[in-house]
Amino acid sequence: MPLVASRVLVLPAALVLALGAGAASASPADRTTGPADRTTGPADRTTGPADRTNGAASNSSAGPLTFALLGDTPYGEEQRAVFPALVADIDADPKVRLVLHAGDVKGGSQTCDDARFLDLAELYGTFHDPFVLTPGDNDWTDCHRPNNGSYLPTERLDRIREIFYPQPHSTIGQRPMHLDTQADDPQHSAYVENTMFERSRVVFAAVHVVGSRNGLAPWSGLPGGDQPEVREAEVAAREAAALAWIDEAFDRAEAGRAEGVLLLLQAEPVAGSEAFAAVRERIVARSAAFDGQVLLVHGDEHRYEAEPAYAGVPNLTRLETFGDTATDWLRVTVDPRTDALFSWQPQVVGS
Repeated sequence: MPLVASRVLVLPAALVLALGAGAASASPADRTTGPADRTTGPADRTTGPADRTNGAASNSSAGPLTFALLGDTPYGEEQRAVFPALVADIDADPKVRLVLHAGDVKGGSQTCDDARFLDLAELYGTFHDPFVLTPGDNDWTDCHRPNNGSYLPTERLDRIREIFYPQPHSTIGQRPMHLDTQADDPQHSAYVENTMFERSRVVFAAVHVVGSRNGLAPWSGLPGGDQPEVREAEVAAREAAALAWIDEAFDRAEAGRAEGVLLLLQAEPVAGSEAFAAVRERIVARSAAFDGQVLLVHGDEHRYEAEPAYAGVPNLTRLETFGDTATDWLRVTVDPRTDALFSWQPQVVGS
């Protein structure tokens, strides 16, 4: 569900990350022609179960990695129909090695039935490269809405896990990639969707944080009305898992002397919202104490924007991807050989 935000200017990618690194002398550049993708070294192709060790991030010879960033797509039948062209566009980029999706696999007024989810999982599986997804509110917590089918959200979440995460420790996509999953933790064994991997001296972590007030919005569309005890218990358990997974990401990065951490959430943990307070505080505190760059990636608001020094933390940058479109995506590069560890370029299908 989109959340209106108007406080942030979209800055050139090169400038954003230079500011985050403290390079005050950086000059603005066209956001589509910044320092992204300086791929003069190893391609670090993620086509198999390599880099399974916690120390993989400490490999000082790691080369750059370029990935596609999506979110809130496809929305509606029209976007579903043209989505294969988006897949083809990303697959045709010779340097993209990975696809990340920041949640909401369908529109907020579309049904949450199995047939739709199975179709979308099959569609995402057509990407040549590994596909990493974190769930969004449209995918389960908003499924109580009558136009979604008046489903019990927790039942839909269980089904989302079965359909989109069929093999723990593995992505979907034609070239599966090994992942660590929080489901291995007995305390949080349900959270197969919370995944982690290390590439190019960066720890990547998908953390299940959603819109609709992080799932606290009442399930008013259920035939018998809201079920606050079930809803609040779900939020409490998922938040505990999210906080533990954020800590795990930073702990691994610190132990492996990684250059950065990338957190993939569906919704921004906005300031002033009690629903996101604990997650926001944990990200801010761990980022401030981390000797490296942190990129907080999310969707939900359907607008591409970047915010350096997020929450006043110099090394923390927020990046929101495009939404409600099957023609726009972000091409993100991680290059540990540069001061600006993360950079990105907006892309349009067919351009």
